[in-house]
Amino acid sequence: MGRPLQPLISVESLITAALELVDETGDFSFPKLAKRIGVSQSSIYNHVTGRDEILELLRHRIITEVPYAAVDHSDWEGSLRILIRAYRDAFARHPRLAPLMVLQSVRDPAVIGLYEDLAVALETAGFKGRDVTAAISTIDSFALGAALDLAAPEVVWDPPSEGYPTLKRALGHAGPTSERANFAFDFGLDVIIGGLKARLAR
Repeated sequence: MGRPLQPLISVESLITAALELVDETGDFSFPKLAKRIGVSQSSIYNHVTGRDEILELLRHRIITEVPYAAVDHSDWEGSLRILIRAYRDAFARHPRLAPLMVLQSVRDPAVIGLYEDLAVALETAGFKGRDVTAAISTIDSFALGAALDLAAPEVVWDPPSEGYPTLKRALGHAGPTSERANFAFDFGLDVIIGGLKARLAR
């Protein structure tokens, strides 16, 4: 049988299938990818070198699928707010991908560009040396946690009927999951910016 006129798969279709599997199950495997696309596992290696490359292509996909607004590097606070929100929103669309992303180095140029913008904003603010990477790590943890919070069940805290009055009083004001998570993100973003300002003022 002759070769097909069109390739059976492309890198884009492969990444789409991998993202669908992650959204559905929290992970992907080459056997499942091959079955989803309808090709042999060996043919996948004609397009990617392995799992690590697929993960990095997934990172690129979610960061670039909704471009974030250009940042004004002279306005470090405004830049950080745009970048942190963009990072959180990217993972909020695919929260099950977040645990896989933290397991390997970030190499994709588009994502590295986002971190470069973070570093520029922090240096513009006045941070230097390891304080810059410490701030980036703190921002990373917050943004990823905020994204996972949007995927939380409707009832996150379910205390017993007896006791815990202070927590129950707070929960009475929490609202639905998305409303609570978005309010918590805005609250946390203000706390991070405020904390950075306080550290600079020391």
